[in-house]
Amino acid sequence: MQIWLLIILKILRMRPRLTYNQVNKELRKLSNEEKRKFLPKFFKTGKGEYGEGDKFLGVVVPDIKEVAAKHSSIEKKEITKLLYSQWHEERFCGWLIVLNNFNKSKNKQEWYQFTLKNIKQINNWDLVDKIAPSLIGIHLEKKPQKQFLEWSSSSSLWVRRIAIMSTWPKIKNNEFNLTLKLAKKYLKDPEDLIHKATGWMLREIGKRDEEILLDFMKKNHKNMPRIMVSYALERVDKEKKQQFMVKSSRKID
Repeated sequence: MQIWLLIILKILRMRPRLTYNQVNKELRKLSNEEKRKFLPKFFKTGKGEYGEGDKFLGVVVPDIKEVAAKHSSIEKKEITKLLYSQWHEERFCGWLIVLNNFNKSKNKQEWYQFTLKNIKQINNWDLVDKIAPSLIGIHLEKKPQKQFLEWSSSSSLWVRRIAIMSTWPKIKNNEFNLTLKLAKKYLKDPEDLIHKATGWMLREIGKRDEEILLDFMKKNHKNMPRIMVSYALERVDKEKKQQFMVKSSRKID
């Protein structure tokens, strides 16, 4: 028995360790010139825009997912290199690896803490929308509201978006109180990406209980940014939607 154990350990030591450089090389091989030119415009990377300074290799999401699945056993120090990369696709790949490990691990607290430690690197809307509901929201689903409320007051656009997007698992369980509380707070938020995310989560509430959504709209629509109204009422009857759109007084340029 001991001999077999020694043999297995020897084989494991002989296996090459996965590294950041390997992931980097694979992603670069998948780079598409057309996408490389298109993505900076799509993610608003110009001066003063929300994605200012972000850089893209030009790799599509399905390819990034394949690379992440292939390298899920990479060590945390190598994952960290991905998360802090200047390249958007490398950060996305790193977060997918974190999510894959969170989903498989029995020690989910470990991967949640790793996420919190590096939360500032969830720094674009696609990263937020992938990690917030599927990892952060899942882990905090049965937890008190304190953490969500703290994030909702952050100076970071992305952390505030994390707060609202992380309520999705609660919505799926027909727990709407926290989402509605954040939605009311975000009526005055200056960021378009917060309005869109909030409207999206309100729409998810409406799918499950339209009366609750419409009640919230009746009380708050006059102070709601129009894009939030539009997102929230996307699945509501046209006449009802138009009524709220006309009465909405806030228009964000």
